[in-house]
Amino acid sequence: MGIPAKYGGYETLAEYLTFYLSKQHRVTVFCSTYAYPLEDRIKKYHGADLKYIPLRANGIQSIFYDTWSLILAVRNHDVVILLGISAAFIIPVLKLFRKTKFIIHVDGVEWRRGKWKGLAKSFLKFSENVGAKSAYAIIADNEGIRKYVKSAHNRDSVLIEYGADHTRRIAISSETLEEYPFLVKPYAFSVCRIEPENNIDMILQAFEILKTKNLIIVGNWNYSLYGRNLQKKYKDTPNLFLLDPIYDQNILNEFRSNCELYIHGHSAGGTNPSLVEAMYLQLPVIAFDVIFNRATTEEKALFFKSTEDLVNQVNNLTEENRISIADQLYEVAKRRYKWEVIAKKYAELF
Repeated sequence: MGIPAKYGGYETLAEYLTFYLSKQHRVTVFCSTYAYPLEDRIKKYHGADLKYIPLRANGIQSIFYDTWSLILAVRNHDVVILLGISAAFIIPVLKLFRKTKFIIHVDGVEWRRGKWKGLAKSFLKFSENVGAKSAYAIIADNEGIRKYVKSAHNRDSVLIEYGADHTRRIAISSETLEEYPFLVKPYAFSVCRIEPENNIDMILQAFEILKTKNLIIVGNWNYSLYGRNLQKKYKDTPNLFLLDPIYDQNILNEFRSNCELYIHGHSAGGTNPSLVEAMYLQLPVIAFDVIFNRATTEEKALFFKSTEDLVNQVNNLTEENRISIADQLYEVAKRRYKWEVIAKKYAELF
């Protein structure tokens, strides 16, 4: 989408890389006009030049958005980082005309995501294969992704994760409590895109069974039929609160800081930003059981693979265990997920 960040992990990554690296490098970030109305478009941010592309940076349009950005970027940049693989197919063509070095940041195994079907899935797999062969370097944000890249493409990749130290513990304000009065009671929390690979249906089923446990999920429910159907199905369940996206970082941190449990259902990505942010906020985490989440948490979280698993994990979690898990995850986050550490790794790669 672009910077200033207001959507997701890639945008936050771009924001903090520009903060640390624009002192040493001339940096350009490409942004979507759909995310930044005309009155919000600025020419510079954190020392980086901002260029705007009149296409959406997600969905099918992301292929054309990324391709257009690459074509513009190669004209006067020595190194180009492509966040994702949707436009990687064009790298061999661009290399015929420029000596630019292309770095691909692999955000999970994109073509395996449930939202992609048929031709789109085949195209993304093709683009990943082309990018893996033609890129100067590949960044993997998770040890599980590193193993996948080595197995699928016989290439080594550079492990660089995400930072999380931009998050802050914040008490719930009286204004927020007035708008969201259900925050007065203990609750579990999750923030994510409402997509099948994030196992939202499984999580909602579990907390429908856990009638006395409140669950708040913040996400883009109206983005897809999947999300709209889930919101319609569970809108009258008294312990479930399905909220639309919250882009104000302070309010989001109020929600996260004060939950008693963080639920992470992602299954298809690498190191997920919302997970490392929860860890840095010293929250106890129950995560979906895949190699990526185990690697991110160093297996210090609790894990689930089914509705029944999640119900049992929540029911069996004692206050002593909750505090112990939160403390262990925080120690991992302090050691691995700081933006200064992440930026140094990018600088070394450049």
